[in-house]
Amino acid sequence: MKRYNYPIIKTLLDTDAYKLHMQQAVFYHYKNVDVVAEFLCRGDNFLGCYANVLYEQISMMRSLSLSHEEYIYMTSFPFFKKEYLHWLRKFRYNISQVKINNYQGQLHIRISGLWKEVILWEVPILALISEVFHANFSPEITSKTAVRYLDNKLIKFFQHAKYVDLSRLKIVDFGTRRRFSYDVQYSIVKRLKETFPFLVGSSNYHIARILKLIPFGTQAHEWFQAHQQISSSLKKSQTMALKTWLNQYQNHLSIALTDSITMDSFLRDFNLYLTSAYTGIRHDSGDPVKWGEKALKHYEKLGIDPGTKTLLFSDNLNFKKIISLYKKFHNRINVVFGIGTKLTCDIPYVKPLNIVIKLVKCNGKPVAKISDSPGKTFCLDKKFLKSLCKVFRVSIKNI
Repeated sequence: MKRYNYPIIKTLLDTDAYKLHMQQAVFYHYKNVDVVAEFLCRGDNFLGCYANVLYEQISMMRSLSLSHEEYIYMTSFPFFKKEYLHWLRKFRYNISQVKINNYQGQLHIRISGLWKEVILWEVPILALISEVFHANFSPEITSKTAVRYLDNKLIKFFQHAKYVDLSRLKIVDFGTRRRFSYDVQYSIVKRLKETFPFLVGSSNYHIARILKLIPFGTQAHEWFQAHQQISSSLKKSQTMALKTWLNQYQNHLSIALTDSITMDSFLRDFNLYLTSAYTGIRHDSGDPVKWGEKALKHYEKLGIDPGTKTLLFSDNLNFKKIISLYKKFHNRINVVFGIGTKLTCDIPYVKPLNIVIKLVKCNGKPVAKISDSPGKTFCLDKKFLKSLCKVFRVSIKNI
């Protein structure tokens, strides 16, 4: 078992952009809301042996803070407010919020506390698990190995895209949570910036700052999940989540996530006002082509020119899928592609971990995510899940 005498997560900004965006919204709207989140491995959970190493790394995170240079960087974005950034400078990870243990060889993690604090734990913990696991299983792999393989993939990409007009292609690094390691992610994104004209940003604020890329992030499922218990009406919870986000960000960060309670139920709530106000929507589960066609039909039904909107695809993408989806949609609507695991943990003979951390409670009551992909639905309370399905007209058989 590899041991570390140094922190793997070295900065508060080594996280996904959407976490900081959501944290600010929670800071202003839901300061006293508390939540519980749990770790889930969608596969064989043989990770319990890493519990002690992970706890040591999590303990090191208590000293992380926003540096002066990082603070100045954050003030350069018009959507971050001074009161929040002043609070973020004082923020420190509270390790007592994280309970981690090895139960019969399986890794169990439970995080509880105020939402505005708990929200920042998910991404670095997942990145830690992934890096510790791969350091032990594939110690021979280096960032140079990953970059060489990336170069080969890019050669194939340009061969496949030889006769495709790529003038509007936009790709974003979404690979922090399940990266092979920080060094691999940084090296790959750096290489892409140097050689790949279609890279427009990264979801990692730290990497975006260093490499002078656009930090890119939308909402996450937990934003909608928490509103299931924040809203006085379960039926109106999704609408409340969408409106509160607009209230916080107005003309900024206005791409909505669609699959917290399935795309169909989302579109039923995505009325003319909301559809007009949001610049686009994000795909994260289910068939991407069917999803895109539903989105186009929805815009056209409401009399909205799809050319003024954006579809962000971000589910299990690779370069081949990106070309296929680009061909299908780029002449009909603006498209952006967020590529994650298949970018930052796509190395021969390396199997990425399929791991997540999801909300299970908000204010002491259950919450759920109902995905458009079988097997991705997540809820610890079957009774609540049935109620949610009934309210939002989702067939329990399809989840």
